[in-house]
Amino acid sequence: MSHNPTLKPFLAGNTKVAAYQEGGFPEHIFRAYDIRGHAENELTDAVIESIAAAIGTIAEQRGERALIVGCDGRTSSPRIKAALIRAIIATGRDVIDIGMAPTPLLYFATWHLNCRSGIMITGSHNPAEQNGLKVVLDRQTLAAGHIADIRDRAVSGSFSAGNGRITHEDVVPAYLDKVLRNIAITVPLKIVIDASNGATSEIAPQLFQKLGCDVIRLNCQVDGRFPGHPPDTSNEENLAMLAKKVVDAQADFGVAFDGDGDRLAVVTHSGKIIRSDVLLMLYAQDVISRNPGADVVFDVKCSRQLSTLISDLGGRPVLWKTGHAFMKEKMQETGALLGGEFSGHIFFGERWYGFDDGMYAAGRLAEIISTLGENLDDVIAKFSATSNTPEIIIPVADDYKFELIDRIINNADFSSGKVTTLDGLRVDFNNGWGLVRASNTGPALTARFEADTPEHLKKIQDEFRTQIAQIDSAIELNF
Repeated sequence: MSHNPTLKPFLAGNTKVAAYQEGGFPEHIFRAYDIRGHAENELTDAVIESIAAAIGTIAEQRGERALIVGCDGRTSSPRIKAALIRAIIATGRDVIDIGMAPTPLLYFATWHLNCRSGIMITGSHNPAEQNGLKVVLDRQTLAAGHIADIRDRAVSGSFSAGNGRITHEDVVPAYLDKVLRNIAITVPLKIVIDASNGATSEIAPQLFQKLGCDVIRLNCQVDGRFPGHPPDTSNEENLAMLAKKVVDAQADFGVAFDGDGDRLAVVTHSGKIIRSDVLLMLYAQDVISRNPGADVVFDVKCSRQLSTLISDLGGRPVLWKTGHAFMKEKMQETGALLGGEFSGHIFFGERWYGFDDGMYAAGRLAEIISTLGENLDDVIAKFSATSNTPEIIIPVADDYKFELIDRIINNADFSSGKVTTLDGLRVDFNNGWGLVRASNTGPALTARFEADTPEHLKKIQDEFRTQIAQIDSAIELNF
């Protein structure tokens, strides 16, 4: 292994990269399962090229000859993609460029093409000025330890050297064909698709039209500035436009995808937002009906009604950490046929590849609804109702959030409930539960609460407020 001379021009004389090689590169861009930061100020060409050279070197060590590269529709993505490809080729790895595409198509490409690794350039659900990298090696989305390996390799400046080449592949036709062969919609449905001006803007409407649906498009023009609304579909405020359109059009339901299409949000015929843990109940019924005893993985933000339902259906509920990379690891470990996060990442191991794909998950929903012959409102109404909150975002500095959670875990007194510290602090009481954890993707804590009555919900929130205030009274709690 030697320092790649091709990389010297963009490593030398750049203060940000030089500082990084001395240990001063912004640490916070290396997150739990991706690399993410401000596109112009932090993800400069020099920074991207160093990181890409590190990934290319690690790929060589793993015996990977090529890397698939795709990008979302953000205004910074073409620049970042060009810098990334330059550096990968300089390490001797080939690049297969799939162009602008949703993240699930990069995952699909690692199964469809003769290449098991890739890099997706995307800011996902984050604001327009952000961007980042999701890395897949040997069909595994990299999580915390491996992201640290990339950082350490980039710091070392010791990269492979070679002359890779670039080819271009359009995987959209193969993806559409695969989904069309997988999903059958027996009754035509009217569906509103809100692509959030993101990477699914063209492919999602095309897919559902091919599936036989009457498609109404909303924010289906790629625009990296996200003029329709921010691309975070887990924020229910961003679904108001979709809900109105569904009601006005008298559609069967509506779906929204985040900026890179790996998350799904759903709105019913009446304009009601279905939270992802309730959506998982519907998927669990379907999957377990064909696969008795199947494992279903879900994250710590999900309703315990989901766990009860899975058990009642004869499946095995598996509670796990929040994070798409962590979820995929757990699904592979357990052989689970279904998984999901409250944020909208849905993973099908039955009939699909186990990666998070908002469009495929929406297709499975359409299949279920067309088969049942009932509207989505009526189907969801059969599940036990609770009083619950959406995910609550509590701003806390990146360099303090994990320390604060550790202090809460070690010092708070929740002796009246069952404490779980798998991912932050979740406390289950007889009549409900509460959760507070550090976000893996932003400078914040996230919280969520559920109870059997509004009165019990308030009581649990009050208890959390009291305990957290005793640890740090300066934190502004917005619940």
